[in-house]
Amino acid sequence: MCLACRAVVVIIVALASASAFGQTKELWVCADGNDLPFSNVHGQGFENKLAEIVARDLGRKLQYVWWPTSPRFAARVFRNGACDMIMGVPSKGYELADTTQPYYTSTYVFVSKRARHLAFHSFDDPSLKTVKIGLHVVSDGFTPAAQELANRGIVRNVVGYNIFGNLGTENPSANLVQAVEHGEVDVAVAWGPQAGYFAQTSPVPLAVTPICPSAHSNFPVTFSIGMGVHHGDDSLLGLLNQEIRRRQKDIRSLLRSYGVPLVDRASESRSCQ
Repeated sequence: MCLACRAVVVIIVALASASAFGQTKELWVCADGNDLPFSNVHGQGFENKLAEIVARDLGRKLQYVWWPTSPRFAARVFRNGACDMIMGVPSKGYELADTTQPYYTSTYVFVSKRARHLAFHSFDDPSLKTVKIGLHVVSDGFTPAAQELANRGIVRNVVGYNIFGNLGTENPSANLVQAVEHGEVDVAVAWGPQAGYFAQTSPVPLAVTPICPSAHSNFPVTFSIGMGVHHGDDSLLGLLNQEIRRRQKDIRSLLRSYGVPLVDRASESRSCQ
């Protein structure tokens, strides 16, 4: 074969290979399009940022399926194969998916105005009976936090705010922290990432205090969070676990920038002694 002909063949083979392998595989992520600090359609949440890191490291094109944060909707969409993974799910006991190792552990907190100097640390604090308390509720029943307060006879001074809020408003779950900001309640019981983020962006200085576990409580105040993949997708699960281990420092730095209260999993058994 002449050198010129051979060169043409090499070029054709190279172009064919590039065409076959140059198409970037997509990574489809199910996420809420209106749920800061986690995610939104503008890519401003920390789960958006983490998904970008993962997709880039895996050499995949990030794509989203937007859904409202609803367990019922999640089950229907994810089980139908609409996406490859879900960000921000409990790392244990999540039936919908196989989950990675945790990429962070956070805690429930009390949120109050700093100027009030309300020093609540656990559900056992008797002063909780004397203030108006706000907490997130869900439509299908009591949350564990509501049950903990009810077990202590703290009911009449509790105000519920739907965690899904008005889907027509921006970041509906912010309504609970805003209730403290506006003086509608004295203190809120909130999940740490939401509380920390909205507290640091509040025009009113707010105190965010981790809730200590109690010997009289069945409610774990700390939860470890991972990513979910379809049952049996061991390949993607392994890649994500590698990413979490390799990017641990970057992930912690990202979460801190969003005001997320981080808990060392080794110290989850801390008490209020």
